[in-house]
Amino acid sequence: VATFLNLFVCCFNKCFLLFQSAKIVIHLHPTPPNKEPGPYQQSKYSYIKLSFKEHGQIEFYRRLTEEMTKKRWENMPVSQPIPTGTGLQAGRTRAVGIVGIERKIEEKRKETDKNISEAFEDLSKLMVKAKEMVELSKSIANKIKDKQGDITEDETIRFKSYLLSMGIADPVTRETHGSGTHYHMQLAKQLGDMLQAPLEERGGMMALTEVYCLVNRARGMELLSPEDLVNACKMFESLKLPLRLRVFDSGVMVVQLQSHSEEEMIASALDNVSDKGSLTAEEFAKLLGLSVLLSKERLLLAEKMGHLCRDDSVEGLRFYPNLF
Repeated sequence: VATFLNLFVCCFNKCFLLFQSAKIVIHLHPTPPNKEPGPYQQSKYSYIKLSFKEHGQIEFYRRLTEEMTKKRWENMPVSQPIPTGTGLQAGRTRAVGIVGIERKIEEKRKETDKNISEAFEDLSKLMVKAKEMVELSKSIANKIKDKQGDITEDETIRFKSYLLSMGIADPVTRETHGSGTHYHMQLAKQLGDMLQAPLEERGGMMALTEVYCLVNRARGMELLSPEDLVNACKMFESLKLPLRLRVFDSGVMVVQLQSHSEEEMIASALDNVSDKGSLTAEEFAKLLGLSVLLSKERLLLAEKMGHLCRDDSVEGLRFYPNLF
């Protein structure tokens, strides 16, 4: 800045004209031969033109002429000379312009590649461990088959449920069972074995979305598509499995046990509402330990059968015993 100010000769304020912005022209002395390098090595112009689109040129011109008169930069203390060297040159080299932007992008890309490589290394280690666990589970399952007489059926079912909960059971895939109807049939049979215990723990009914999460968590890397899950669940009844797919009037799809009694479900809803006087779906869900979605469907079903009535207000949907 001081070098620029020392080259100052004079400046002129060009007045604002119609369709033209106000301008200030600053004339400079010729560049001395010992000048430090700048953005441009040389220029054919000996002046600088400043343009002001939205006023401010008068105040700028006043301040500039005031500073040029006082020359306060000449009274500033001279800084200590900085020794030159390779370290200094490296420190003074700054990334500017397009080159600097490209350098930052390249550094960020290298860092991203490094993070991805580390993540894949961790994933590879995890896959090796998972493969070992799958082999172990198959080995134990084969031993159970060989010693079927020494191990009770309850212990066998319990062990298989442990394997499924750990997510290391041998999943049915298109690679092993083809595609189409055969694949969905085999998948339905596996789902029938897997979902029996979770359904009993949850009162005999689970939302299809909850089933989807549970199944994919157990399958590990062999994820199941929503379409394949629905097609497999539709085959429960035709294969005479202890499960069935049910669609409520609201469109909510659930998987429930064949032994699940609709009358018992309605009676349970009526008993709980009668005991509490009134219940919302959230309150009913806390009492039964179910999801709010399934709790609401049970209350709506009891209402449809004429056992409950509703009060739909700004406070929410609340169900009462139907006394009429």
